Amino acid sequence: MSTVPLPAISVVGIGADGWDGLPENSRRTLRTADVLIGGPRQLHLLPAPDVCPGERVTWPSPLRPAVPGLFAAYEGRRIAVLASGDPMFYGIGRTLAETIGADRLHVLPHPSSVSYACARLGWALEAVETVTLVGRPLASLTAALHHGRRLLVLSANRHTPAQVAALLREKGYGGSRMRVLEQLGGPYERLVDGTAATWSDAERLDALNVIALDCVRAPDTPRLGAVPGLPDEAYEHDGQLTKRYVRAATLAALAPAPGELLWDIGGGSGSIGIEWMRTHRTCQAVAVEKDPERAARIGRNAAALGVPALRIVTGPAPGALAGLPAPDAIFVGGGLTAPGLLDACWAALPVGGRLVANTVTLESEALLADRYRRHGGELVRLAVAAAVPVGGFTGWRQAMPVTQWSVTKGSEEG
Repeated sequence: MSTVPLPAISVVGIGADGWDGLPENSRRTLRTADVLIGGPRQLHLLPAPDVCPGERVTWPSPLRPAVPGLFAAYEGRRIAVLASGDPMFYGIGRTLAETIGADRLHVLPHPSSVSYACARLGWALEAVETVTLVGRPLASLTAALHHGRRLLVLSANRHTPAQVAALLREKGYGGSRMRVLEQLGGPYERLVDGTAATWSDAERLDALNVIALDCVRAPDTPRLGAVPGLPDEAYEHDGQLTKRYVRAATLAALAPAPGELLWDIGGGSGSIGIEWMRTHRTCQAVAVEKDPERAARIGRNAAALGVPALRIVTGPAPGALAGLPAPDAIFVGGGLTAPGLLDACWAALPVGGRLVANTVTLESEALLADRYRRHGGELVRLAVAAAVPVGGFTGWRQAMPVTQWSVTKGSEEG
């Protein structure tokens, strides 16, 4: 058995308590490094050069594209990177692992701000959801809002708590308790308590803060669940909307899993792509819509329902599909009769990928029946009826039936 030497690049987590809060192995790594890389705040926490004599280098901007060149410039020297808290929790550690390789890193973590916050609040760490707003849109918090849920929000700056409070009020969560924890683990640690309804930006907060939310939904606020099948009223639309019960069945056939990518072709109002992304925060989707007005509406719906990262491609399929990343699943909700569309979708789908197509027209139904004969899968008709007033009585109103073909691509067809 041979001993593998440690990688040349050390990533050292440091907290608001600075040098005094570091364990000896982290201090030793920083004392013996030839190059010390970090943000101005982290570098400022280091002791004088007679203790840490390494050359001090601040991160360039933009950071990610500059990483390979920066480390190549210091090749052969002992490099220590400073990170806030745990480098692998929404930190620089992930960026470095993705750009220069995890096998080159030796990570020395410090307790994260989330660990500190849970310790101060008495919250079970595994029961709390964390949402970061550092470099992310404020709207991304919306999908995590559920009555009775505890959330920790990583702030971008001192104004983030007021922005979060305004969003909570807008979404009907003004009664939620908000606690802002500043400079966790440091000598200037502080907690500010209040509610979203009364919060303002007048309070002078530190830029280094975490927001703890106890979510409370107002009784008259519509409940938006975490599973597919949101109410149709949750969407802005012009009639081009996969209706609630058909949408739930469609998402069940698409079977989203964490980290997967969906192509939503003929996006309409974006409901399929939006609810695909709401199933898990790592799910991704691309909505392809040829009508610019509808494409803009998809963007508004995605932001309103907490998935602003939904990518929108404006243009007709199959031409608009060129250059898109390979999908794990494809939904075709419109344009089935466009020449070459189904062939392009089938060609783009990897082995094990799922294709689901819905239609209400006889012409498109004939196409799906032909594909069903060629590739198998399931061909079903979805019919939904709703109770409506009939004079002084109640009767059933039948919606247009939807024909759905769903199939998983097998290896023999790959």
